[in-house]
Amino acid sequence: MRQIHHLKIYTDGSARGNPGPGGYGVVLIWGEVKKEISAGYRLTTNNRMELLAVIAALSSLTKKNIPVTIYTDSQYIVNTVEKKWLDNWIRTDFKGGKKNKDLWLQFHALAKHFKLRFVWVKGHADNAMNNRCDELATTAADGKHLLVDAWYEKENS
Repeated sequence: MRQIHHLKIYTDGSARGNPGPGGYGVVLIWGEVKKEISAGYRLTTNNRMELLAVIAALSSLTKKNIPVTIYTDSQYIVNTVEKKWLDNWIRTDFKGGKKNKDLWLQFHALAKHFKLRFVWVKGHADNAMNNRCDELATTAADGKHLLVDAWYEKENS
């Protein structure tokens, strides 16, 4: 009988200066298999990178409707999803200056395909996977070939 694995995803985002150069890091764990993803952007915010880490992780998945637990040190993400704030933000078209509409809508479209649960972990502490994600994110933010967060730059130019 084949064992059904539970996918674990660790994510972190970083921005130097906030706003400033930023990056995200992701570690996906499926049984014994581990995969890392990261990217850096020339001008962005910490919250955008935290959220983009989750989007990048979910976008990389080929299996749908599987149980996924996402571990993040971002209370912004955990609270927005687990406390159902996002549902209200979408219903009111992000009224009241809610930020990162573009990314939240991307996340919302992706999230429909998975059984997601978010777990908050203390950042910069003793969680080895969160620390690895932080290392991936900051290394990406400090990289030479940074991507453009076009939506953020357009909205803030």
